[in-house]
Amino acid sequence: MALVVFLRGVNVGGHRTFRPSVLARELIDYDVVNVGAAGTFVVRKPGPRAKFRAELMRKLPFEAKVIFCDGRDLISLERENPFGTEPARPGTVRFVSILSKSGGLRPSLPIKLPPKGRWLVKLIASRDRFVFGMYRRHMKTIGYLGQLDRLFGASATTRNWNTIMAIVRTLKG
Repeated sequence: MALVVFLRGVNVGGHRTFRPSVLARELIDYDVVNVGAAGTFVVRKPGPRAKFRAELMRKLPFEAKVIFCDGRDLISLERENPFGTEPARPGTVRFVSILSKSGGLRPSLPIKLPPKGRWLVKLIASRDRFVFGMYRRHMKTIGYLGQLDRLFGASATTRNWNTIMAIVRTLKG
């Protein structure tokens, strides 16, 4: 099964910038497909993970936190669709945060951040290494998303639900 790679904190706000499409071409032996601009890749021929990880880290122009996920886990998320069939409300973005490890802290959900006033991030569910929620576009939102590490006891990287669906299409394609 294919491997999905999520790089944390790249191409955000002008920090740790690179061209994911170029990296994908450099990893052609692994049949890597770039998905979006945030450092998300589908690896169709990963081989041993340790070997692929070492090659990936060698090709990156900076040190980065890397989170791996089996493709079948994301296909399973699509089937379960934690957001249901109702379209997203205007001004909100559905997201999935992928935790670096499972078995960490499991706070009681839902959680709204900030806890008082108009929420900017709302966490609605979690399953294994995946946390599901919605956020409003606001300058402070990224700070609240950054609190997921502490809340769940593991590093997290966040992707829009539409990106997750693009990954699933690539996996099935």
